[in-house]
Amino acid sequence: MLTTLEIMKRASAVKGVLASISTNDKNRALSFMADMLIENKDEILAASELDVEAAKGKISEVMLDRLSLSEKRIEAMANGIREVIDLPDPVGKVISAVTRPNGIVIEKVSAPMGVIAIIYESRPNVTSDAAALTLKSGNVCILRGGKEAARSARAITAALRKGIAKAGLPEDLVQIVEDTSRESANELMNGVGYIDLLIPRGGAGLIRACTENAKVPCIQTGTGICHIYVDSDADVEKALNILENAKTSRPSVCNAAEVCLVSEKIAERFLPLLKNRLCDVREKDGKIPVELRLDENAAKIIEGTHARENDFDTEFLDYILAVKVVSGVKEACEHILKHSTGHSEAIITENSEASDYFTKVIDSAAVYVNASTRFTDGGEFGLGCEIGISTQKLHARGPMGLSELNTYKYIIRGNGQVR
Repeated sequence: MLTTLEIMKRASAVKGVLASISTNDKNRALSFMADMLIENKDEILAASELDVEAAKGKISEVMLDRLSLSEKRIEAMANGIREVIDLPDPVGKVISAVTRPNGIVIEKVSAPMGVIAIIYESRPNVTSDAAALTLKSGNVCILRGGKEAARSARAITAALRKGIAKAGLPEDLVQIVEDTSRESANELMNGVGYIDLLIPRGGAGLIRACTENAKVPCIQTGTGICHIYVDSDADVEKALNILENAKTSRPSVCNAAEVCLVSEKIAERFLPLLKNRLCDVREKDGKIPVELRLDENAAKIIEGTHARENDFDTEFLDYILAVKVVSGVKEACEHILKHSTGHSEAIITENSEASDYFTKVIDSAAVYVNASTRFTDGGEFGLGCEIGISTQKLHARGPMGLSELNTYKYIIRGNGQVR
């Protein structure tokens, strides 16, 4: 097993390779990588079974689902890579150009970051998404997964490296840190001179550790306390459909809704319908009902668990929804600005004045009108797969695709000019 330092040195040694090869060469490698995922699916599934078995009883059922792989999910991973092939190559794009009075031509041109390290938790599909996006964007990738998905991540990486080698490129363009201890993460955070960009993808603890301790450039990603505000002028059926999708379609992901705010003008009519849809009907149908954590005013209208002090600041990643009654759109925005993590927020309303106010005031990466927060995703945004969802404002914001994995440089062409 290579040490983290050895992996960083190997990555640094090959980063010039991708910067100089053609788009066709990169796409050919990606095609082989997708093929190798399918060709090696038995090994990947066997590794996934071991990961899931080891995690049983230690993580929740929804997190187990997030961890587990199936043939369908492996096919989706391969298709995600193939979608990246069809996307424009961001490297070498001329962002702007100007000719100065002295004849010098100054071009601002997109360029790869170099070596990108991704520290992530129990989502094995991130392994292939990250590898595909970094390669297409001209970057070398160092993967460091969590211990829950360690076997799956290694098996996926092995398949991807076979595809890279088949294309005649160095396997070290994609590497994985097999050591899942805190020490290996710290080494990546402190990999000055080797790591050009660090992207943490996981829970609040991981992201906080990276952003607070990293000495290399770091993107703040992912923690999603996502809000949906149901306005007094909402279409009730539309609101119920959106909330059901945003909370229950996959509660373990960062774009799932965690908080529902309801206008007091519609609360007595809407909240019983919400409880029926998310709790009673789901239980009757043999599905996991949503636990509603109710503030004082909501608890006067429907039954549920009384909200605790920190429930409106918690990313549940489970079948739990905090519910609060507010006076209107202004109080809803005040609450969101105070409690949001800057990920995704939505308003459900047929009132254009309310939606205009909401979209202007809310300061999150993705702001929705009459749509589910579950759309905050690289694939849904037309970026192919994503390497993470940035909740900061510098360099990248929202789903990060190929363009966000490039920086830029100035290329200046002259004809003997001196200053």
